[in-house]
Amino acid sequence: MRCPFCKKENDKVIDSRAANGGTVIRRRRECEACSRRYTTYERIEEIPLYVIKKDLRREPYERHKSLAGIRKACEKRAVPLAEQDKIIDDLEKVLREKYEKEVSSRVIGEYIMQRLAKADQIAYVRFASVYREFQDVSHFMKEIKALLPK
Repeated sequence: MRCPFCKKENDKVIDSRAANGGTVIRRRRECEACSRRYTTYERIEEIPLYVIKKDLRREPYERHKSLAGIRKACEKRAVPLAEQDKIIDDLEKVLREKYEKEVSSRVIGEYIMQRLAKADQIAYVRFASVYREFQDVSHFMKEIKALLPK
């Protein structure tokens, strides 16, 4: 590691500890040339994940797009922001575990709908109406009937 102060490459690690829930290693270093200390962070280099859209285009997965859809569906509903964030965190964990390079947008949408159905049924119907491109009231009724106890 090159010292940010004197640009020499000889340093020693003074302390290492996990950060960000174990996804990052924080290291305190001391330059052996100038004796100044600095901090570095080490994290796993992730392979970019691509989403296969309905029209078969491929684009990089972007967390903010899925989160924006959830936020819109949960607008003016009693679904805490922390729970909305957790849906995305859990989605990303599943995507990392099951998919290496590409995932269908259908997989992402279905996962989000499944989680929203448990969190808030109105938010679920809102998200489903956009995701499944409802054309008329009969589509809404079909989804609502599926939510009603039998």
